[in-house]
Amino acid sequence: MRIACVTHVPFEGPGAIAEWAAARGHALARIDAWRGAFPDPTEVDLLVVLGGPMSAGATLRHPWLIEEKAFLGRCVDDGVLSLGICLGAQLLAEAVGGSVHSGTEPEIGWYPVTLRPAASRVPYFAGWPETFVAGHWHGDTFDLPVGLEAAASSELTPNQAFVTPDRRVVGLQFHLEWTGAALRSLTLSDPEDLADPGRWVMAADALLEDPGRFATNRALLFRMLDRMEELG
Repeated sequence: MRIACVTHVPFEGPGAIAEWAAARGHALARIDAWRGAFPDPTEVDLLVVLGGPMSAGATLRHPWLIEEKAFLGRCVDDGVLSLGICLGAQLLAEAVGGSVHSGTEPEIGWYPVTLRPAASRVPYFAGWPETFVAGHWHGDTFDLPVGLEAAASSELTPNQAFVTPDRRVVGLQFHLEWTGAALRSLTLSDPEDLADPGRWVMAADALLEDPGRFATNRALLFRMLDRMEELG
């Protein structure tokens, strides 16, 4: 597979997604959204859109988002198999007719996510536990267009995942791709987000204290990507 991985900041990369690509013998090309130069959708077998600290609507501060949104729209229209994570999920939600807005409050840490009935109607979540603990680092959230149901939710965030009816677009508000090194990089690059720990914001040391979480999430991610590859 030819994988195009869109990044939004230098310090937030593909993490375990790159490990999966290498293990399966796939080529992964990293595309820095702020530099432009997006590929033609016909050259992409799997599109991965990663997270970032900016809001999806911050086009004045980050004008390159305009070009990225146009690229994502073309990919959706052309049926490119796509996976969005965090900001990437929000941008893909917009591309399929949804909207993005500020959440009730930031959700940063390891918190439970529960699959909804819609998840049982697609194969990508097959074999997953009904409730699992995933990584979160977001202040915004997305609303889905009429007729598209959330595939997962958390106590704070009703829309944690979605899959379009054609199964070509998957959005995950939560993070399965984190590795220990990747999350450590995030804590060092965005320390202000962790300055006031509370009910929905963990301190940096708490985020990093349990290495077993990365392995558990990695297994779920690999299972999903394998199913996307099979059905793509």
